[in-house]
Amino acid sequence: MSEFAARRTQLLEAIGDGVAVFPSAPLAVRNRDVEHPYRQDSDLYYLTGLDEPESVLVLTNQHEEHRVVLFVRPKKREREIWDGPRAGVEGAVEAFGADVAFPIEELPKRLPDYLGNVERLHYRLGQNAAADAQLFACLNLLRRGERRGVTAPEMIIDSSAHLHEMRLRKSDGELATMRRAAGITKEAHLRAMQLSRPGMHEYEIDAELLHVFRKHGSERPAYESIVGSGPNATILHYRAGNRVFGDGELVLVDAGCELDYYASDVTRTFPVNGKFSDEQRAVYEVVLNAQKTSIEAVKPGITLQALHDGAVRSITEGLLSIGLLDGEVDALIEEKKYEPFYMHRTSHWLGMDVHDVGHYYVDGEHRPLEPGFVLTVEPGIYIATDAEGVDERWRGIGVRIEDDVVVTKSGHDVLTSHIPKEIDDVEAACA
Repeated sequence: MSEFAARRTQLLEAIGDGVAVFPSAPLAVRNRDVEHPYRQDSDLYYLTGLDEPESVLVLTNQHEEHRVVLFVRPKKREREIWDGPRAGVEGAVEAFGADVAFPIEELPKRLPDYLGNVERLHYRLGQNAAADAQLFACLNLLRRGERRGVTAPEMIIDSSAHLHEMRLRKSDGELATMRRAAGITKEAHLRAMQLSRPGMHEYEIDAELLHVFRKHGSERPAYESIVGSGPNATILHYRAGNRVFGDGELVLVDAGCELDYYASDVTRTFPVNGKFSDEQRAVYEVVLNAQKTSIEAVKPGITLQALHDGAVRSITEGLLSIGLLDGEVDALIEEKKYEPFYMHRTSHWLGMDVHDVGHYYVDGEHRPLEPGFVLTVEPGIYIATDAEGVDERWRGIGVRIEDDVVVTKSGHDVLTSHIPKEIDDVEAACA
């Protein structure tokens, strides 16, 4: 719990004489009286490690003895029989580092005590409607008390301004967790390569991925796994369906586990029958070269835009070399002739959320990378089955290769480098 405490201390220093409020993620009903599996709000978990719903964290420097306040569900035996044990008020103090804790039912009565006569409230509006309503009720109550010398906060500042900058820079402990997540994800991708064969369904591989994730201690996938076979590999966010793998096709698997609230995000593309065709190999090599070019460029000071520009140039040159484009490279790039084949960005932040928090621009300019940032590098080529002006032999080929990369002081480290992606290694894994 020391790292959670250090994060709270750092945030308290940043907000000064303000007060920060962080509500838990709401429960979500799946259908009738069945709920979706619960996952805590990333910000609240980052600061506490508490994964229970119906909880609120208050951080304040205005109360010397109550700097960390938690509102939680009280222990109730009749509910714990159904839903499992709760930390309770005592556990919030003893196990999760609160200076004081109260039952969540007391939030409307006690929250005004912490927000009264405070100028700045740090809170993220618009993310949780029920929590917003509770907060507004508290503020209105305080406004009605002005004649008694109690004032409501004059400014509401997005709490992400400080917190998400903290989350963007990963600590050694966070990176260690992400390496373990990458190790589990490696096992899942290897199993997918080893088991895939003509006649299988996409959902079978999806099930195998989940099996490996859970077997190795992952709580859940970091996102719904993408398993696209044949022409489905050309659909960027295709979800595993019931299509049957055909002999001679490619399978694109974009899947990563979540471990202790940290995500892995990896894509590999491989042949169903274990051997790339000439056309598949040619497209794959173009994507692989583009990915290597971008990864090699990762270092402090470079921007995600520069990485993307490098990938675009490499892919355009590759498409030109295999005959899918015709012309001069600079002109093709300027006219965006590559976009029918490569239509997405090359990178995004990675962390507790698979598309993690943190600004991509600073003062209107592309943000330079810093040590501790973690990003994906994921170029691809997608040739639709109805692509105009493309020879039939290329149509329906979709390839994406994605790895997770941490920026170091001297350059970079690929967290997922041990997952096969060289053509010979992929074919060996499939065999």
